[in-house]
Amino acid sequence: MFLENWKRLQMRLCYFWDLTGLEEEEEHPRPEYETRLLQKKDRTENTKIVSQDEEEEEKLTWRDRTPGYLVNCASILFMISLTFSIVFGVIAYRITLAAALSMSTNGSSKSNVRVTVTATAVIINLVVILILDEIYGVVAKKLTEMEVPKTEKTFEERLILKAFLLKFVNSYAPIFYVAFFKGRFVGRPGQYVYMFAGYRMEECAPGGCLMELCIQLSIIMLGKQLIQNNIFEIGVPKLKKLFRKLKEERPQKKESHSDPTKQPQQWELDYVLEPFTGLTPEYMEMIIQFGFVTLFVASFPLAPVFALLNNVIEVRLDAKKFVAELRRPDTVRAKDIGIWFNILSGIGKFSVIINAFVISVTSDFIPRLVYQYAYSHNGSMHGFINHTLSYFNVSDFKAGTQPENSPFEEEVSFCRFKDYREPPWAESPYEFSKQYWSVLSARLAFVIIFQVNIFILVFLFP
Repeated sequence: MFLENWKRLQMRLCYFWDLTGLEEEEEHPRPEYETRLLQKKDRTENTKIVSQDEEEEEKLTWRDRTPGYLVNCASILFMISLTFSIVFGVIAYRITLAAALSMSTNGSSKSNVRVTVTATAVIINLVVILILDEIYGVVAKKLTEMEVPKTEKTFEERLILKAFLLKFVNSYAPIFYVAFFKGRFVGRPGQYVYMFAGYRMEECAPGGCLMELCIQLSIIMLGKQLIQNNIFEIGVPKLKKLFRKLKEERPQKKESHSDPTKQPQQWELDYVLEPFTGLTPEYMEMIIQFGFVTLFVASFPLAPVFALLNNVIEVRLDAKKFVAELRRPDTVRAKDIGIWFNILSGIGKFSVIINAFVISVTSDFIPRLVYQYAYSHNGSMHGFINHTLSYFNVSDFKAGTQPENSPFEEEVSFCRFKDYREPPWAESPYEFSKQYWSVLSARLAFVIIFQVNIFILVFLFP
């Protein structure tokens, strides 16, 4: 709906500004491209080798671009691996901190282990995201320059795609971990999965990971919008303007002594302003925000409200920045937003898949439905918690891993844990039970039905 309304607004704006008949003019090659082409011609003339037609000599071939493409692929893979490594490092931090607080003698630390670990880990993720966003923006520009695109439009499109890919992975990797991977590989009693041969993989809360996903998404989204989109956006241009003004005033102090009443000209005041570098950062902010609003709206329904409040404030900040902090940009006639619309459309389609998996996998919506309609005797949720718990014989614990003695007088023979597994007295003890496969089938069926319904709605109401 948002994209369809945007297309209608775009057509109205095109008609209002008389852009309906606008045709794209032939773009001139970039200076960097022409320089690279001249260097190629010089090498060809010096070596007296003519292996191509004259038309092919007037452009860079794939052989000339191959080194740049290889460096681009290797660099992008390295950056993505760096992001995943940092996420893994935060996971290790969470596991070790949880173990340390659990062994603490302080009662308050023991009782607030999950809150402390979650809050500090989210703050670390937020700081890392803000730092890497700035680094990835610079790296994406350098990598695009290495490709030597022919026209400015091609340069902008390739820069946007690289920056979006890196910032997308950087912004959403911690959230995807909590939504789809946390608590999935912990093992079971007697066969837990350990990290560093001593620390168990972290598990979700007894109620699932949906609440933690909501907390992580809200802190990262609000922190990113408040710090990066608002404070940095207006603060950095002001600081650059101040430094440039101080730099320009130093050589002019001697001249000002001769005529202290001389007022600076308007062009001198405008020169102190920050140069306009394009709208790519502004669009990127909105694209990442659109991703936060659409990809995980099932877990954080208030995301659109916070995005609206942020945009109301940012409209005024952007107005002040463009009027008072930046030099006047050059006017360019355009009838659409270019490649940004394709990115928005891709995020919208991807968000349908992600929300389907959030509802079916991350939440307990599907297990509750399966229990209510397949296992409940009276169609109610009475007994659902007991249904989700499996039995484990405490005698099957490995030596040194069994829990402490029970404070009760009775001897404990069995303990319960959250999973769908066969009891120890079954033919295949601790294997996945029939309930597990029925819930898994229902989850996959829900994803398919969800996708089909969305496809039908889009087809019926284009």
